[in-house]
Amino acid sequence: MSALAAELDGIDLGDQRLNRRARRVLAKLGEKPTVSIPAACGGWRETRAAYRLFDHDAVTAEAVLAPHIACTVARMGAHPRVLCIEDTSELDYTGRPSMQGLGPLNLETRQGLYLHPTLAVTPERLCLGLLNVHRWVREPGSLGQDKDPKRALEEKESVRWVDGYRQVDELAEQLPNTRLTYVADREADIYDLFVEAPCPDTAADWLVRGQHDRVLADGKTLRQQVAEAPVLAATTFERPASHGCTARTVHQELRAVRITLPAPRRPDRTLPAVEITALLASEPAPPTGEEPVVWLLLTNLPVDTPAQALEKLQWYLCRWQIEVYFRILKSGCRIEKLQLEKRERLEPALACYMIVAWRVLFLTMLGRECPDMPCDVVFETAEWHAVYIVTERKPPPDTPPTLDRMVRMIAGLGGFLNRKSDGFPGPQTLWIGLQRAADFVLAMEAQRGVGDGRYG
Repeated sequence: MSALAAELDGIDLGDQRLNRRARRVLAKLGEKPTVSIPAACGGWRETRAAYRLFDHDAVTAEAVLAPHIACTVARMGAHPRVLCIEDTSELDYTGRPSMQGLGPLNLETRQGLYLHPTLAVTPERLCLGLLNVHRWVREPGSLGQDKDPKRALEEKESVRWVDGYRQVDELAEQLPNTRLTYVADREADIYDLFVEAPCPDTAADWLVRGQHDRVLADGKTLRQQVAEAPVLAATTFERPASHGCTARTVHQELRAVRITLPAPRRPDRTLPAVEITALLASEPAPPTGEEPVVWLLLTNLPVDTPAQALEKLQWYLCRWQIEVYFRILKSGCRIEKLQLEKRERLEPALACYMIVAWRVLFLTMLGRECPDMPCDVVFETAEWHAVYIVTERKPPPDTPPTLDRMVRMIAGLGGFLNRKSDGFPGPQTLWIGLQRAADFVLAMEAQRGVGDGRYG
């Protein structure tokens, strides 16, 4: 069984046959994530078994993800600090009108569902796995209800951000030697979330990008207050291309202030004032024709030194990992192309692909962070042997190559050129290479079968 299938070693579907089938199906989907389920399974018998698995009442997304989440928590325990990054992505199945159980997306005419996962990521950007996945479907006619000020937070979709922090906070109690920090983008700028963790000594920390320019007690706005603070640090980083923005180098100045936010008025409850840190990362001189990159970051942690300011900015930059994860899930695993008849079948299949996407992201970063690790810690012997024989055209050595070398070999099968100027392989070349590696393993097994007479 593959290393990927080991993520389901603790699965409990109430039947050992179902448990074994789930591990086999995950391994098959991981070998060929870009093709359809029938093509990945490789035959009608295995395809039918996969569809029966997803159709079984005991096989839910929660049941499939539970053992992987347990593995993620175990991996987190080996790190002093873990960022718990949360975000939302829509899955568009408008072209699947026969699929049951979907709802409107941003337009009533677009149909699909929403995924809201939490990824555990180290400050060095190594993705340790999924912690939670919230899924929901909007009711017809419900667009815009989140903006209704008369609706309680619990009745809005935005409550998922507060619930997400609470789940991270509960997990913090299980990991006393690992500090957890909840990280989210502008949608998480909700006062109720800030109230959840006023004291960093007794709860998980949080860092979110600010969206609202609140008025403070002295009449100044939040942005005005932090913009008047002296420059605490300066930094330079590479911004990847996304959402119509080109990749480029960004030079930012960092300012920070510790302030008290006045509590908003709520008809149904009284909230306390909250002391937070506001960190402004601004670009004073963007390139000609480019919009300046300006982020207002809010956190419950103090930011008094340049090192603390740079650290918080680096944590926020790690949020990009969940964007990469969504890209792997949609472009690599092609989950929006799944042709399943109803949501009850779709969700456990999505859970399998979410684990597959995690492993691609994990391997992409692990090769960078632990380049000298022996590759057999991550890859099965048959996997690295097959890749080595095909790429090097000679028998595999007794001592496994390093993880960095093996990742580059596999990415090379996916089109990575491995020139000095190319840097590290990206997820796209890696997921293509992993598929080809799986084919090589099958070919070698077939060749051995011919040699020992199994097929003759």
